[in-house]
Amino acid sequence: MSSDWPANLPPLSNPEPGRFFPYRYEPRLAPIWLPFRAWPGEQGVTVTEGGRLVARFGPLRVEALLSQVVHAHVTGPYRWWTAAGARLSLADDGLTFGTNAAEGVCIHFEPRVHRALGLRDHSALTVTVADTQGLVDAITEAG
Repeated sequence: MSSDWPANLPPLSNPEPGRFFPYRYEPRLAPIWLPFRAWPGEQGVTVTEGGRLVARFGPLRVEALLSQVVHAHVTGPYRWWTAAGARLSLADDGLTFGTNAAEGVCIHFEPRVHRALGLRDHSALTVTVADTQGLVDAITEAG
């Protein structure tokens, strides 16, 4: 099974007009992210034509105006136990929507985005999309 799995599945329809970046799934981490994939809806990040960033991970959703994004950069590789699933950072108020340990994009916000998990709003979101540099470029071009 390749790291692009489930590439043989048809893409879900994207309800938000704009550029969509699906997650890159690592099959060996499926026991951690699969419970989130079971929820209906699009899984990934959309940079909308209306100037918003929308990240979906199962039932969780982070939404922000692109004007709130102060920086986005490619990060990784990660330790597998910190890379998969929806999790809060132990170092700060960041949030991760992770599906692989290879790489992702860390997006920093000011002001913070409304909390999707935990008790505090988030100043950063890391997403493990398939096209990391493409997402960084889309955010930069749109901002």
